[in-house]
Amino acid sequence: MAKRDYYDVLGVAKDASADEIKKAFRRQAIQHHPDKEGGDETKFKEINEAYEVLKDPSKRQRYDQFGHAGVGSSAASDGNPFGGGFGGAGGQNVHFDFGDLGLGDIFENFFGGGMGGRRGQRERRGHDVETAVEISFEDAVFGTEAELRVTLDDTCTHCQGTTVEPGYELKTCTTCQGAGQTVHVVRTIFGNVQQAAVCRACKGTGKVPEKECTKCHGKGTERTAQTIKLKIPAGIDDGAVIRLRERGEATANGPKGDLYVNLRVKSHKKFTREGDLILSEEHISMIDAALGTELDVETVDGMVRMRVPAGTQSGTDFKLANHGVPHLKGEARGSHIVTLIVDTPTRLSKRQRELLEEFQQDGGKKGFFGL
Repeated sequence: MAKRDYYDVLGVAKDASADEIKKAFRRQAIQHHPDKEGGDETKFKEINEAYEVLKDPSKRQRYDQFGHAGVGSSAASDGNPFGGGFGGAGGQNVHFDFGDLGLGDIFENFFGGGMGGRRGQRERRGHDVETAVEISFEDAVFGTEAELRVTLDDTCTHCQGTTVEPGYELKTCTTCQGAGQTVHVVRTIFGNVQQAAVCRACKGTGKVPEKECTKCHGKGTERTAQTIKLKIPAGIDDGAVIRLRERGEATANGPKGDLYVNLRVKSHKKFTREGDLILSEEHISMIDAALGTELDVETVDGMVRMRVPAGTQSGTDFKLANHGVPHLKGEARGSHIVTLIVDTPTRLSKRQRELLEEFQQDGGKKGFFGL
């Protein structure tokens, strides 16, 4: 479906002034705001997109010259006509803030406090917490259990997070009469309107304790040091993050936040890792490479005997199947890749040199070692 002309969307002429465009946008935004009865979210976003282009002189010039192709997808890049962040309507990813004009609150109150009411009454949640743990290379491969020591706000053991002294109850907040928000009149460009704000007395809950908890003083939480056991799965990689639901900080009368654990894997003196592959190098002599040999190779599973065929060249890779990193989802394992490095001798005895020169002559080549 082709996009409508932005001037038609706002209902203005192509030579409209910036002030006329702004007034048209405000009028249309109020009319079609999704929180208003009969509002239309699709039209609201279309209006916002048109205003994003026409309010900007450079974007407007490109649009006038090339149409929608001149502004690409930038028209809806932030969806913010006044510069800020606003929780978009209907849970959509729309960032919208009306800055100092107070239009966000105007919408809330014009349309029955729909947004403000939800904001005041919504359940509070504790803060998320971030920490880190370091494990060995082998523990990352096979998995392990680590102990985390964290200090955070936990539920008060005296009032169980209710903020109320045991034996007493929560009562309706007399400041907001249980609404969780207070309303006052503010002057705006549209005249005097009502504006809602979270009640400071009850912090939006609509309830206050008859008597505050004598241990946490009505906070509902207390600072505690905790030891948390963390199961680290086999195959986890450096930089991974494990989320522990509701193991973060507590809050009064609400769920805890989450605990995010950043994994740091220590480097290994011999092994490196690429996905589910483990990589290492082994050195052999020139003679063993030429004649072939068997080699004991170190892996995360212990020593594994590997056959090296005659004539192996330096840099050749050998695969040891099922000696790599386990897949996080499933029981299969990757491989261990061994790169062979053939060492060329740097110091030769007289007899060794004679033998090598004989070998060189038998091969029909001269100057093999540049001697």
